[in-house]
Amino acid sequence: MKKRNFYLLIMGLIILILLFLYFNSNKNKVCFSEKCFDVEIASTSEELSKGLMFRENLEKNSGMLFVFPEENFHNFWMKNTLIPLDIIWINSNKKIIFIEHNVQPCLEEICETYSSDEKALYVLEINSGKVDEVGLEIGDDVELKLINKFYLKFFLPLFL
Repeated sequence: MKKRNFYLLIMGLIILILLFLYFNSNKNKVCFSEKCFDVEIASTSEELSKGLMFRENLEKNSGMLFVFPEENFHNFWMKNTLIPLDIIWINSNKKIIFIEHNVQPCLEEICETYSSDEKALYVLEINSGKVDEVGLEIGDDVELKLINKFYLKFFLPLFL
C-alpha cells in the first residue's frame, strides 16, 4: 500500500511539473551562442506546407522553426510569402548546414525553390538581414529550447 501511494505521489508530481511547464513556458526558442529567437513550430503537414505564407510582418526577434519527421533534403519557396526572409537549414546534430540570405517574396506563378546540399532535420525562417546582424555562419551550433506544447503533446499522455 505504501509503495502504491509513493508511485502515485511521484506520478502526480511529474504531472504537476509538466502542467507547470505547459502553461508557463509560452515561447519556443532557437538560440545561437548569445542570440535567441522566439519561434512558432511548424510540425504537422499543414503547418509545414503553409509556413509563413500570407504573413504581413514578423516580430523583430522571432521566426518559424520547421521540424520535419526525418532528416532529408527539404525544399522551400516563397510563394504567397509577403516578407523577405533568411532561411537556415539545421541538421540532426544541431549545426547550421546551409543559409539562404535575403530571400525575396515570389509574386509570380512559378517560384524558385531553395534547398541545402546536405540533409536537414530543421529549417528556421527569420527576418531578412538577421543572419548577418547576428553573425551566423555554416557550422555554428544551434540550441533548441522547445519545452512547451510541442514536446508535451508527446510526453503528457504517457502520464494521464
